[in-house]
Formats: sequence, structure tokens, C-alpha cells
Amino acid sequence: MGMFSNQLKTIILLGILSALLLWIGSFFGQEGLLIGLAFALIMNVGSYFFSHKLVLAMYRAKEANEKDYPEIFKSVREVSNYARITMPKIYILPTSSPNAFATGRNPKNAVVALSEGIISLLKKDELKGVIAHEVAHIKNRDILIATIAATIASVISYLAMMARWAAIFGGFGGRDSRDGGRGLELLFLAILTPLIATIIQLAISRSREYIADETGAKLTRQPYSLASALEKISNETSHHPMRHGSNTTASLFICNPFNAKNFLSWFSTHPPIEDRIKRLRSMRV
Repeated sequence: MGMFSNQLKTIILLGILSALLLWIGSFFGQEGLLIGLAFALIMNVGSYFFSHKLVLAMYRAKEANEKDYPEIFKSVREVSNYARITMPKIYILPTSSPNAFATGRNPKNAVVALSEGIISLLKKDELKGVIAHEVAHIKNRDILIATIAATIASVISYLAMMARWAAIFGGFGGRDSRDGGRGLELLFLAILTPLIATIIQLAISRSREYIADETGAKLTRQPYSLASALEKISNETSHHPMRHGSNTTASLFICNPFNAKNFLSWFSTHPPIEDRIKRLRSMRV
């Protein structure tokens, strides 16, 4: 039921993002909307095909050799078979901070990256739980979903920028800029819609984390192992956050690697770790 609920939430949130985009587009007509869509598609299609290489380079990840990591290869192979996907490539992050992420544009071109810290911190069953979580992201095509959300949010941000310029130079052509109601709509469009789009985009990311937790736990039939792993990763990351990298990539990781504390959960890239652990420990598989 929980997975269905979060899948439904993703669909609803993407629908709201799309509706918001169409509403904003009505201010500009077809031309403005198409220009914004073209820019966003070029940027995000490029991101979809090449971002995994940039992220791996950013964190200085190196492809693993099976001779050096036989147990990890065995676990990734087993979990991939459970999920019925092509075995992803395995990369190692040279950092003592424990974390992991999955990337790649589809299940046939995917990567699971594990830090040296997570390999040394976790027991075999806990590490397998983490691997299952990352394979679940690949199986569920979360990279594609994130790209779609980013594309829509990017168009909204572009159109909001156009609205700010329109406000500076006297409103939209063909509209009565003296209308007070129109002025309020313009203000809402220019300032609040990008914020709303960002909140929705982050909410989609949080929903996908819950789904990956549940999918991963079902693949291994060991939800307690993943719960234990999350607890250890969270505790260790609070003392040893990653020293390099970018907050823009935080959503990729199984836990926020920079130990960021947001004053509002709306602006968090991940659900509360306590909630994730509670859900996993209440699962029956």
C-alpha cells in the first residue's frame, strides 16, 4: 500500500507541475512556452545522457575490479537478478564518508557507486540492503522521472524570469497591465511559481526514496538490514560528512552526504531518516 501511495503521489505531483507550467504558458502564448521548453529539453536531455559521467568524475569515482571486491560483485549480481535487470557497473568513491548512489540513463546503462567508507562500515547483509536500494532506483527508472521533473521545473523557472523582465518593462504585450488583478498574477508568476516548482520537485525526490527503500527491501526480503544500514550511515555522516562535491547532487545519495539540516522538510532532498527506518522495520515481506 505504501509503494502504491508514493507512486500515486509522484503522478499527482508531476501532474501539478505540468498544470502549473500550462497556466504560466497561458501568459506568454505558444511562442514563449515553446522557447522555454526548447531550452529546458536541450539542457535536460544533455543531463540525462551525460550527467552520470560528470557526477562520477566530480566524486573521483573509479570503476571497481571484481578481483578486489568479489563480495560486492556477488551482491550486485544477485540483487540485479532478483530485480531482473542488467547488472550495473560498480564504481568506488575514494572517501571515508559512508554513502552510495545509483546513476545512469536506463537499466541497461547504469552504475552503482559505493564509498570506501560504506564498504568498511556496514556488515555484509546491510551493504546488500544498500545495494538493493540503489538497484531499485535503477529498476524504477528514477533518473528518468527526476529528469522529467527537472525539465518541467526548468521551463517554469525560465518563464518566471521572463515574467520578471515583463514586470520591469511594463507588463505583457497585448494585456492590460493597468489591471490590478493582472499585476498580482504577474507577481505570483515571477516570484512564487519557481519556489512552488522547486518544492514539488523535491517532494517527488522524497517519494522516490520511500519507493526505493520498499522495493529494495522486497528484493532482498531483509528490510531490517536496510534499516540498520540507514541508521549507521546517518550517524556516521553526521560526524564525517563529505568534504567535496555539490549540494545539487545530494538527492542522488542514499542519505544526504553533506549532513544538511533544512528548517523546513519541504526543502529536503530526502525523507527524515527516522521515518524511513520506522517504515522499513514495520514492513512484512
